[in-house]
Amino acid sequence: MLFTDQTGQTIDLPAIPRRIISLVPSQTELLADLGLDKEVTGITKFCVHPKEWFHNKTRIGGTKQLHVEKIKELQPDLIIANKEENVKEQIEELSTHFPVWTSDVNDLASAYQVMQQIGMMTNKEAKANKIIAEIKHQFQRLTTPDYRLRTAYLIWQKPYMTIGSDTFIHSMLHVAGFNNIFADQQRYPEISMEEIKSVDPEILLLPSEPFPFKEIHASELQKQLPNTKIILVDGELFSWYGSRLLKAPAYFEHLQKEINNFKL
Repeated sequence: MLFTDQTGQTIDLPAIPRRIISLVPSQTELLADLGLDKEVTGITKFCVHPKEWFHNKTRIGGTKQLHVEKIKELQPDLIIANKEENVKEQIEELSTHFPVWTSDVNDLASAYQVMQQIGMMTNKEAKANKIIAEIKHQFQRLTTPDYRLRTAYLIWQKPYMTIGSDTFIHSMLHVAGFNNIFADQQRYPEISMEEIKSVDPEILLLPSEPFPFKEIHASELQKQLPNTKIILVDGELFSWYGSRLLKAPAYFEHLQKEINNFKL
């Protein structure tokens, strides 16, 4: 069957894939939740969920530093990649040898499409649709505040980097009830401390990934932003677009309650 990915490329899968390689952590977890333990033969070193796979599956490098020769040795009949997380040149090379289906996710709608398409390609459509339905149900129950706090979300330090409006994280911030003060930016711009101070965020969110912000970083930033509430957050629940989305609504609700209990 023919399947067109989110970058417009079409692949041909003559049979249900039996040797799958995932180059994307959030999609690896989805494959596990779809019950594809035997089929998945290779994952990246950043595919930490589920833990059993992280310890037992063959690792084929990092998301941006793939071991192409090791992938070739595994002879996959389906590779699942992502436009943002993987390097274009490596994906193009792999595409000359194997079917590579590439996602390009910027919001919940495109995340649902990924889950549905992966379900269809792997003959797990019913399970995928069940996961999608439950995620939608959980988000429908999520209430957002009437006033959205002016929020900055950092993904890196040295240099500081934030997120623009054309990212999945921005979409999740909005769903979670926050107002991204850098929404006029694109992708992942570098910003200075002076720029952060100039927009005077009410909330500064420091995620656990891709840069692993800790309390020490929050303390250092608090000295420079005395009027800003700084919160360490679970980066996976703002940036993973697979079945981990099942956990996101409850987490966002808890986060909003934590903020409401704090008087700015």
